[in-house]
Amino acid sequence: MASSRVLLVDDNEQNRYILARSLSRAGLVVEECVSGKAALQAVLKQPDVVILDVKLPDISGYEVCRRIKSNPLTAHVPVLQISATFVSSESRVMALEVGADSYLTHPIDPTVLLATVRALLRLRRAETLSRQSAEQWQATFDALAEGLVLLDAENRIVRCNRCLASMSGAASEELIGQSGEVVLKKIVGTADFLQNRGLARYTTECHHEWRWFQVTVDPVISSGQRSGSIVVLADVTERKLAEQTLRNSEKLAATGRMAHVIAHEINNPLQALTSLIYLSTKLAINPEVRNYLTQATEELSRISRITKQVLSFNRDTNREVPLDLNELLESVIALYGTQIEARDLHLACEITPLPKVDGFPGELRQVLANLLGNAIDASPDHATISVRLRPLVKNGVQGVRLTICDSGHGIPKDLQRQVFEPFFTTKELKGSGLGLWLSTTIVTKHHGSLRLWSSTTPNRSGTCVSLFLPAITEAVRNTVAS
Repeated sequence: MASSRVLLVDDNEQNRYILARSLSRAGLVVEECVSGKAALQAVLKQPDVVILDVKLPDISGYEVCRRIKSNPLTAHVPVLQISATFVSSESRVMALEVGADSYLTHPIDPTVLLATVRALLRLRRAETLSRQSAEQWQATFDALAEGLVLLDAENRIVRCNRCLASMSGAASEELIGQSGEVVLKKIVGTADFLQNRGLARYTTECHHEWRWFQVTVDPVISSGQRSGSIVVLADVTERKLAEQTLRNSEKLAATGRMAHVIAHEINNPLQALTSLIYLSTKLAINPEVRNYLTQATEELSRISRITKQVLSFNRDTNREVPLDLNELLESVIALYGTQIEARDLHLACEITPLPKVDGFPGELRQVLANLLGNAIDASPDHATISVRLRPLVKNGVQGVRLTICDSGHGIPKDLQRQVFEPFFTTKELKGSGLGLWLSTTIVTKHHGSLRLWSSTTPNRSGTCVSLFLPAITEAVRNTVAS
């Protein structure tokens, strides 16, 4: 009570003296004003209570009270309206209607005055605590990474946090009172989970566009009945992407192991066939048959090379090893040999001696396969794909740069920034949209970089992808090893 401040506004000096003396004796700090204008200035200092006379020389006390309560900065300050002239019930009603918290008429008993002021101070403290609690709650509410929304019994939005407002693309204030079903359907694609009217928590997952959400609905129980719901939206897209990437990696690994086994088993009959054809060429046969056998030998040799490439492609290590990107690229080109020949594509390769890079061969083969496969898919039949592999010093770092350029339709500018995002694809149903995203992840793991340029200009269209990987010099490798 000792620190509580009271603003006393009364132009009657005698009344002001009596009231101020009573308040001061009770341990209150009293500031006095004699006009409405002075009161409006003084109330900006945030007194704990305003005692306001109705009859003032410049502005009516009713109007001063109305202005105090209409100003957001002072609306929470309790106002005790007093009067020696306006003592009727109508005057009391008018004071309360313009915002006064209480009303007393002269002569005022000091005991009643102090009891009323103390009641208003308790009200002020309770409102302050409530407001602080609400602000803290809202700050906590807004700090959460999940979207939260409180719905009433009719599924209208009562309150939501900043995250949910961001998901919806609207301000929190704009969402209050709107249909929760409409807003949530816009975010997660459905609001069917709101149809569950039970008293138990309900959890489900929703997939909308390229995002995944985990939705939790908790009922608000009042008197044993459901009076509303709290809906929590957790964006689990990254977790889903990680799970899908893991599944794809497991599928690729399983496919690779199967290909390895098949290639290994094919080698034995290949050797037998090669030997049998060789022996057949030693027999007395006509030139036409000999020519056929020679062609068969060439095709068997080609199959043998492919099986060797498959065997080497599947090998990987559990640690980084020095790699020759020329050899890796040749193994990838060999795997795409059938597609290249079938579409009569020409690979214009420019390959120079390179420093070795440290990395995981299986992962880097996957990157090279993704880049070359994209170029093949984008190229029209009979086109040329340019492949350039050369040493490069970038930002003072020695390394290797691979550039693959196609002459396809190109990627529009507004889509180029999205090509490295998960699930984005320009191949419609033919692509998963994970190739470049996964390649970027692998290249980043190898401390490299991946860039893309594309043009849709007629007769000059196409896409170029550039991969840079740093090379570790022998001196640096020795330093790391020691």
